[in-house]
Amino acid sequence: MIDALKFPVVLTEKAGLNMEDNKFTFDVDPKLSKKEIKALIELHYNVKIVSINTHRPPRRKGRPASKRAIITLKETETISFFV
Repeated sequence: MIDALKFPVVLTEKAGLNMEDNKFTFDVDPKLSKKEIKALIELHYNVKIVSINTHRPPRRKGRPASKRAIITLKETETISFFV
C-alpha cells in the first residue's frame, strides 16, 4: 500500500515555504481518499496529522493524472526526508 504514496514534493518554492509552517506536500495515487492518505502517512512517518488538503494539478500533455496532498502536522512534530 505504500506504493500509493509516491514521493514528497520539495522542489517547488511554495512547498519549501510551507515546510516552515509544518505543512508538507506529497504526490499520491489519485484513487486514494483523505482517510487513506492520512493513515498511510501516520503509519509510515510515525507522526500525528492535524489536517489534510488535496488537489489535482492540471494535466499536462503526455503525463498521467496526479493528486497532491498537503498535510499539516502538530507544531511539535516534523518529517525528516533526508535521513
